[in-house]
Amino acid sequence: MSKNKKPVSSEIAISVQDVHKSFKLPTERAWGLKQAIFNRLKGVKGFKEQKVLRGISFDVHQGEFLGIVGRNGSGKSTLLKVLSGIYVPEKGKVEINGNLVPFIELGVGFNPELTGRENIYLNGALLGFSNEKMDEMYDEIVKFAELEQFMDQKLKNYSSGMQVRLAFSIAIRARGDILILDEVLAVGDAAFQEKCNDYFRSLKGNQTVVLVTHSMENVRKFCDRAIMIENGKIAAEGDPEEVSKAYLALWK
Repeated sequence: MSKNKKPVSSEIAISVQDVHKSFKLPTERAWGLKQAIFNRLKGVKGFKEQKVLRGISFDVHQGEFLGIVGRNGSGKSTLLKVLSGIYVPEKGKVEINGNLVPFIELGVGFNPELTGRENIYLNGALLGFSNEKMDEMYDEIVKFAELEQFMDQKLKNYSSGMQVRLAFSIAIRARGDILILDEVLAVGDAAFQEKCNDYFRSLKGNQTVVLVTHSMENVRKFCDRAIMIENGKIAAEGDPEEVSKAYLALWK
């Protein structure tokens, strides 16, 4: 770890042990029950197995900011969904010590026919907050999103950037022990991105964070340690600068 980074705790926040995950992709369609029985008798499965994670193991310490990098299709987003409990691995196990909050798909649950104000309360409810708690957080959410004058407009009239800013502002209020982030540092315009960067700088050493990103600048800027996944396996692990170099070498 570089000398300018705050030491992390020896306590384990996330333990990933020999995790495997695959998906079944259809290859043939059985038109009706008769065709399905015929295919089964012939030994035709009608699908092929895509192995996405092939024995992933690592630990994340409390207070550590871990970066996960890899090319599209390498398995990193699937890994985040396993960590978040969205997917269950076929083999291996994941142990989470603390309250985990995933920021994987910002804005899931938004209703375009409701106003920005109504969507704040709707999204808050999906995150487990009461109306009373959302009342307390409402002004802070709107101020961070910089959308004060738009809160009584329907969400369908918002630009995509405005919707993302609102979703992100709601999400960061759900402060957990562990944050799982999928490219959320790229939200909004340049000014809003810098505000997000300031927020994540404030988390360093105080919050356990797992960040999936294609930005090597963010890996170097924020992360204490990094992991590169290639073809469902860990191909590099350790110092963010070295892992960034390994990632960039994939494109040469």
